[in-house]
Amino acid sequence: MRAQWEQVNFVVAEAEREHQFRALIETCDSLLATRPNDAQALTWCGIVQSSYAGAAGGLGALKHAKAARKHFQRAIDIDRGAVNGAALTSLGTLYAKVPGWPVGFGNDKKARQYLEEGLQANPEGMDSNFFMAEFLADQGETEEAKRHLQRALQAPGRPGRAISDTARRKEVEALLAELAAP
Repeated sequence: MRAQWEQVNFVVAEAEREHQFRALIETCDSLLATRPNDAQALTWCGIVQSSYAGAAGGLGALKHAKAARKHFQRAIDIDRGAVNGAALTSLGTLYAKVPGWPVGFGNDKKARQYLEEGLQANPEGMDSNFFMAEFLADQGETEEAKRHLQRALQAPGRPGRAISDTARRKEVEALLAELAAP
């Protein structure tokens, strides 16, 4: 699932992503029907659902954000540290990006809590530091955000994750440049 998600998220043309993510959701539904208690599968299927929500946008995406939240919470209940704490980091990011009440379930306090737990599970991770930095930047905590971005740049490459690592480093560098601008 990870490799398929990487291709869709970082390689497929933006105009095709929504369609491709929808196909991955169907694959996830089949996977989870046979492996409902697999924290890794739940984490990746949550990432697929949240990525689809981001690609689709609008109020219609909220049901996919809710499905992602459910997958992440279930993965955390089964194994908090699965996939280097990716469910924790992803759930924190979801709480940070989804609108708050009355539209959605977004919540900055929960976002910070889960992002911090994700960092505890993977303190030197590229994704855990990037998403914490993104959240901190949105909160106006620029200097702390920059520290996490530097940690993300120093993170070792992940085996079999060259596509994600290259794309994430570009995102890290772009956010660093944005935060450095006057």
